[in-house]
Amino acid sequence: MGAKASISLREEEIDEINKTTGFSRNQIIRLFTRFTSLDKEQNGYLSRDDFLRIPELAINPLADRIVDAFFSEKKNETVNFREFMATLAIFRPLTRRTGENDVNSRDHKLQFVFSLYDIDKDGKISKAELLQVLRLMVGSNINREQLSHIAERTILESDLSNDRSIDFEEFQKAMTKAVIETKMSVRFLD
Repeated sequence: MGAKASISLREEEIDEINKTTGFSRNQIIRLFTRFTSLDKEQNGYLSRDDFLRIPELAINPLADRIVDAFFSEKKNETVNFREFMATLAIFRPLTRRTGENDVNSRDHKLQFVFSLYDIDKDGKISKAELLQVLRLMVGSNINREQLSHIAERTILESDLSNDRSIDFEEFQKAMTKAVIETKMSVRFLD
């Protein structure tokens, strides 16, 4: 067996994470404690299974899609603490000082939601992808025909380019009235 990683957080790392994510020093330390408690093998990284052991996430019908978002830019199947923090930063609440380029901006929150639907990562949401996510969300509460009708109508209303899919720009326009800022924010304790 390989040696366990020495899991500690240096002041320089805290400063860098603060600059890139906007989390306070205390929030970073609290989240590091949570990260290390999830890292049962003490390897210094989390696997998909580690994420799915989070009770609040495990009961979410979109758990697999949310976990996928932590791994979206990666070739391997692990997430280190900095990557963990970069994804969590998207969920920081907006403030008056939040700029459009900040990681927790409305656009970044929308990109995260868009990625939950864009399963094949081609930059578009097809009817099949929309149906797949809708099925996860509603289970058997709505029959297939009704779901198909909802997906078709959503595509028709949102697809401005008439290519039978929704790209990110169309998604942004469709979400104009959605209060994503509060629905996609988590209050992280200091």
